[in-house]
Amino acid sequence: MKLLSLNKLYKLICLLIVIQLQVSTVYAERIKDIAMVQGMRDNQLIGYGLVVGLDGSGDKVGQVTYTAQSLKNMLSQLGIVIPPGVKPQPKNIAAVMLHATLPPFIKKGQRIDVTASSVGNAKSLRGGTLLMSPLKGADGKVYAVAQGNLLVGGLGIEGADGSKITINVPSVGRLPKGAIVERTIKNSLGHSNKLVLNLFTADFTTASRMSDAINNTFGGGTAKAVDPISVEVMAPATESGKIAFLSMLENIDVQPGESAARVIINARTGTVVISSAVRVSAAAVSHGNLVVTIQEGAGVSQPNSFSPGGTTEVIADSQIDVSVDDSRMFLFDPGVDLNDIVRAVNQVGAGPADLVAILEALKMAGALRAELLVI
Repeated sequence: MKLLSLNKLYKLICLLIVIQLQVSTVYAERIKDIAMVQGMRDNQLIGYGLVVGLDGSGDKVGQVTYTAQSLKNMLSQLGIVIPPGVKPQPKNIAAVMLHATLPPFIKKGQRIDVTASSVGNAKSLRGGTLLMSPLKGADGKVYAVAQGNLLVGGLGIEGADGSKITINVPSVGRLPKGAIVERTIKNSLGHSNKLVLNLFTADFTTASRMSDAINNTFGGGTAKAVDPISVEVMAPATESGKIAFLSMLENIDVQPGESAARVIINARTGTVVISSAVRVSAAAVSHGNLVVTIQEGAGVSQPNSFSPGGTTEVIADSQIDVSVDDSRMFLFDPGVDLNDIVRAVNQVGAGPADLVAILEALKMAGALRAELLVI
């Protein structure tokens, strides 16, 4: 047996170490991607406004009364008084509802994105401009003010004969960085020496592994799993110390626990999602379609030549044909996994509807070791 040189042996050891590191971290995720610090949350904002400058695609006159009312109120605040009995004709104006998300730790003067959605019968917001509109929180206070030109990804074209083409949704637009923050929400890390990390998905295994990963990095006793969602972490008491601590904490790699065995079926679209933990016990499945064809026709009944009192009659002629498409049966061995299920179903050429029927039948037979969810 020829011995390897020290140089080749060194390269081989390095290669094995790299492969081992890659395999060990292939399923690892950073804490910042699977959990968040308790208290650091977004806040929803909502508002009402007017979009002007539309090319005749705004709210229809006489059908959406609050658009004209909003226009009169806005003009009166600008010193323009509309005489009594005069109704504005706002065909180039649309009433919209606004919504935005206020991130944590955002400061006054910074900008956030806003989405505007038509609440009347405006056909399109393309080319429109949103006038200054306040955005309020759940407490009724104004936290931001939005104004600017809308970006509309949809397109709607209508002909004089009533034919029309619509691409995406032209009645919804966005204002990237279209609102200026005027009030902030107090988000303090506090002076306590404890932080709580909340997992986005509850899992006992992930919470335990996260606690172990933090203790391996900062020392034993730093973290403990409170429940399948929360992990309590000991942190520096000062805010500056917490910032540096969280910077290291959120980049720790954790291997999440395997998700529960679930089969999710979307009955509207026919989409079927099977998790990797799904198992099937021993079962035999037959797949095939029974086709029944009925053809209705008419025939004529003639009497014999010498039959007395005979008359010609029209009689119904029905032809019934029963055929069975290619029917196959496949056998599941005990404990087969997702790959075996998909391979067996593909072999019989089952479509989404057939796959749903097969999975439901397996669940009713007690052979599907998974939770079946129909949404």
